[in-house]
Amino acid sequence: MRIAWAAGLLSACSASVEQEPWELVWQDEFKGPDGQSPDPANWQFDVGGDGWGNEQLEFNTDRPENASVNGGGFLRIRAKRDMYEGNAWTSARMKSKELQEFEYGKIEARIKLPTGKGMWPAFWMLGGDIDTVGWPSCGEIDVVEMRGEKPDTVIGTIHGPGYSGGDAVSSSLTVPDQDFGADFHTYEVIWDPDAIVWTVDGEVTSSVSPGDLPQFTPWVFDHPFFLILNVAVGGTFLEEPDDTTPDEAVMAVDHVKVWKRTNPLVEAP
Repeated sequence: MRIAWAAGLLSACSASVEQEPWELVWQDEFKGPDGQSPDPANWQFDVGGDGWGNEQLEFNTDRPENASVNGGGFLRIRAKRDMYEGNAWTSARMKSKELQEFEYGKIEARIKLPTGKGMWPAFWMLGGDIDTVGWPSCGEIDVVEMRGEKPDTVIGTIHGPGYSGGDAVSSSLTVPDQDFGADFHTYEVIWDPDAIVWTVDGEVTSSVSPGDLPQFTPWVFDHPFFLILNVAVGGTFLEEPDDTTPDEAVMAVDHVKVWKRTNPLVEAP
């Protein structure tokens, strides 16, 4: 399900975002010497290469060659054409599960996205109750993802029971002649009890609320979520890599930050 948003709604959301005071409650600026693994107090790794439910091609590792800081305050997640454990590619998938979990707020990352056919970078969130209720009942918020063969378009999506996978509630921002992989951009969601708003570089791009969901489906964004950073390769969401795909693609992350409203919004009765 794709939603197009009227300019008036986006202007109202933008005004609200700019006027609200926020308090920084957590951040990772990826400090440390070149080649050091990300801070284990903030991140752990999903390791494996079974396709991750999307027929992805990469084996995700916890090796520094796939995920490390660069000594200058940046995280590098590197997808490599690299035969490993039976997979033709390696990459990394980092998560803050059981380490840093958040309920509501402004969640942002400043990222330079990798491009190339078959590259699938993403900054996203899953409900912390995934081990007990499963996916999609836990909820998923995709702050940003991109098909590497379409560098002029970034996508924001939510998944839940009755609106997941190909039926997810999704919107995209396409800027003709823009290459979102050419430079850093700040991607964020403003997540409140009854609305989620996406912004790119501080400009509101879309929003969703319970009334926008398919009929009789639940809003499952009312509990703590954890953060995920990864670069997938191939899969059902995009085209497969080919000879034009670079042998190495890097997602560079300057920071991840979480802010709370100083005057929290409450859900209407």
